Amino acid sequence: MEALQRVTGVAAPFMRINIDTDQIIPALFLGGTDAKGYGAHLFHGWRFLADGSPNPEFILNQSPFDHSQVLLADRNFGCGSSRERAPKALREFGFRAVIAPSFGGIFFNNCYRNGIVPVELPIEQIKELVSEVEMSSGQAQITVDLEGLCVSTASGKRFSFTAPPALREMLLQGLDEISLTLSKSESIERFRTTDRANRPWAYSV
Repeated sequence: MEALQRVTGVAAPFMRINIDTDQIIPALFLGGTDAKGYGAHLFHGWRFLADGSPNPEFILNQSPFDHSQVLLADRNFGCGSSRERAPKALREFGFRAVIAPSFGGIFFNNCYRNGIVPVELPIEQIKELVSEVEMSSGQAQITVDLEGLCVSTASGKRFSFTAPPALREMLLQGLDEISLTLSKSESIERFRTTDRANRPWAYSV
């Protein structure tokens, strides 16, 4: 997994509620076992017209938003099925952060496991970010700092957010759950040594 401490980039306002994982990556494109190639079909139903050509009215088909690294969304983003391909599609497109008032629970966790930080902010703060982006025609970049747990703009706005400690540490270091556990092997072994002395019967074969 790719590590992420902070990202500064173009932010795309996509303020729709209840965007589910089938809208993020339709089931039509989930065949096979390859875990790549999903970015091309991100938001397929909105990004493309019936003849397969790009929809010029969709924000991610417009410059500079076609190179966005931050997505601004409304509440309940990533609801629906538990498909992990949804954050994979977002990451392949280029996103490293999604900012919304709330997320589908499984999607939220899967973001951390696929190199994306999901940031929960009050809708009023997200609207401030959207306003700044729109007033600058997309030129105002946004910084999401996972290390410092804050979102900031070039104009000086700063909004704090929280993150689950274990998932945050995984993304900061670019580790999965197994690698994160193994990185604590010395602490684990110290515990086992002490615990074995206190409870020898628990370690008998």
